Amino acid sequence: MDDAQRRLIFALDVDSFEDARGWVEKLQGQVGAFKVGKQLFTRCGPDVVRMIRDHGVDVFLDLKYHDIPNTVAMAGLEALKLGVWMFNVHALGGAEMMAKLVEQVDKVCPRGTEGRPLLIAVTILTSSTDATLQAIGIERPVAEMVPRLAKLAQQAGMDGVVASPQEVGLIRQACGRDFAIVTPGVRPADASLDDQKRVMTPGEALRYGADYLVIGRPISAAPDPAAAAAAILAEMRGALQA
Repeated sequence: MDDAQRRLIFALDVDSFEDARGWVEKLQGQVGAFKVGKQLFTRCGPDVVRMIRDHGVDVFLDLKYHDIPNTVAMAGLEALKLGVWMFNVHALGGAEMMAKLVEQVDKVCPRGTEGRPLLIAVTILTSSTDATLQAIGIERPVAEMVPRLAKLAQQAGMDGVVASPQEVGLIRQACGRDFAIVTPGVRPADASLDDQKRVMTPGEALRYGADYLVIGRPISAAPDPAAAAAAILAEMRGALQA
């Protein structure tokens, strides 16, 4: 598996175990990890994570924990036991919540230990705009909130963040190079935006400094998903070699 494949995460936004397994079997040689989100995990539970791992592929558990510090920390330990490669929390849960998670994971699996998952904080959802934030009482714009939350996550000991590709440069300025950035909201130029608002093409996202790209519908909704994945990987390789 080459560098582009390792950086590509396929979003398993399906509603059944059988559909999930079908996509894993179809794409396991092309992508570095599969994202399991709320819908699939609520329907299938930990069994779907175990199935993906049994196929020898990494899992990004995308449940976006956001609760009191101890509850999030205990949920994180359960994710650790499942053997996921990466899982996330909401940075808006605050520094104490994130630091508590890091503290508890460190006790069981210290940083640098094989099998320790990447602890990632979601900044602002890619479906949100400045108007979305204002409606819930956050007066600062997205472009200010994202690097602010990324810095907060870094100070709490998190390994990286989830953010729109449009904010990758701002995060790099705030947090440096050794901080993982996972970017949904990535769409090939000819793809539908669906419910995403702040998007870039795969090549653009990598050139701006993203580490991992989460892509779902541009592959799953394509007439030929394998060809769509191959085209995305080709664009990614070109950006990485530039």
